[in-house]
Parts: sequence; structure tokens; C-alpha cells
Amino acid sequence: MCVGMFIAVLDIQVVASSLPNISAALGIPQDRLSWIQTCYLISEIIAIPLTGVLTHTLTVRWLFAGATIGFTLASIGCAASSGFASLIAFRTVQGFFGGALIPTVFTTVFELFPRRRHPLAT
Repeated sequence: MCVGMFIAVLDIQVVASSLPNISAALGIPQDRLSWIQTCYLISEIIAIPLTGVLTHTLTVRWLFAGATIGFTLASIGCAASSGFASLIAFRTVQGFFGGALIPTVFTTVFELFPRRRHPLAT
């Protein structure tokens, strides 16, 4: 589970360092590049509080599995994007699923570890 959370957080840094290559490959002007990061972060911020509701609707296990599959498929979609619009759409979906991964890991830690071990586990 921690690997899933790590990948979601790492994705932001990897894409940030790849922006010049993405711009050159897809012909995206410099003034639009920031949207590649912004759409991910906005959808991630929306997903994080919704994860609490989704955890009660689904189980943490199903939510984490679904978010992992969704994040992976959206990542493949990003890699296959041929233009700015499709990249933004896939990054938005990727951000939503990435945002769901982070709280599910913390929820699992708080459920599995005794209260006195929470500081050590997180």
C-alpha cells in the first residue's frame, strides 16, 4: 500500500521534471504546460476528502484496489496521449485516483495498528 501512495506522490515530481520533453513531444506551448500539473493537483484535492465517504460506501480494500487500477489505466492513457486535451483528461483522472490512494493508506494504518503505535506507523 505504501508503494501505491509513493507512486501517487512521486508522479507529481516525475512529471514536473519531464515537462520540457512533454512540451516538445506533443507541441504544447509553454503557457499551457502548467495545466498538466494543475489538473492533477485539483482533482487530487477533490478526491482526498471524498475518500472518507467512499471508504464507508466501499471497503478500504476495494477502494484501494479500484484506485490503483484506475491510476494505472490513467497513467497508460497519459503515455498514449497524442495531444494536449487528451493528456489533460487523463491527468485529471489520474489525479483523482492518486488522491484516493493517499488517505486509504493512512486509514489502513489507523485500523491495523493499536493507538499507541500510530505515531510510529505514520
